Amino acid sequence: MSDPSVVTLSRPKPPKAVISLVPMIDVMLILLVFFMVTSTYLNLDMIPAVDAGDDSLSQPQSAETAPGSAVMIRIGADGLPTIRGRAFGLSDLSRMIASRLDADPNLRILILPSGAADMQALVSVMDSATQAGARNVRVVRLEALE
Repeated sequence: MSDPSVVTLSRPKPPKAVISLVPMIDVMLILLVFFMVTSTYLNLDMIPAVDAGDDSLSQPQSAETAPGSAVMIRIGADGLPTIRGRAFGLSDLSRMIASRLDADPNLRILILPSGAADMQALVSVMDSATQAGARNVRVVRLEALE
């Protein structure tokens, strides 16, 4: 029998700790959006269009190659390639480069995309230049002075 002078208290068991995954998923989604947005602002140095060793392997400039034998193609925010202020379609650009290469096989093609230009526009211009037969194609970017 139990002793009436001893009182036993029964406490309810504490509930099990529940670990919620919702805050972790929220943080992961925020990080995903952050990295997706910032990846569009990366510069073109991530894509090496020319290895550093390619310059040493190139042939020395001959007397035929004048310093002015280059074509600068600018790519605007709209994705259209322009040469000296005149916009070209990709097929017209390819024909123009091919005709210039007939006159000067050592023609240098310099491509200057604007900061707002789409990457696909740059790749399309590079493709049309190489399909026209250009072998000396460079992507150029402007550096800001500090």
